[in-house]
Amino acid sequence: MLIPHPLLGLRDAQEFTYLGDASLLNRPDGMAEGAAEAFHDYLYLRDNPAGEHRELWFHEQGDRSWLVVTRNTLTHEITQVEFAADVARQKGADQ
Repeated sequence: MLIPHPLLGLRDAQEFTYLGDASLLNRPDGMAEGAAEAFHDYLYLRDNPAGEHRELWFHEQGDRSWLVVTRNTLTHEITQVEFAADVARQKGADQ
């Protein structure tokens, strides 16, 4: 599988480490009401979708960037790749 890195172009997936669902960027506030339950859900409850899915990848053998890759889990087609920092920044701007 080839991942189109935003700066470096097509890179082999073997250069990356898959970290899981991109919802990991939405870490709950540990000081908020109900934080224990929120962290339980954050750590242990995961969707396993068939189809389009946003995933967190780390370019371990390259520029060490964190990426959010939108990929179809059935066909492995990658439709979008963004820097995780940009996704997190956008999330903060939307709130």
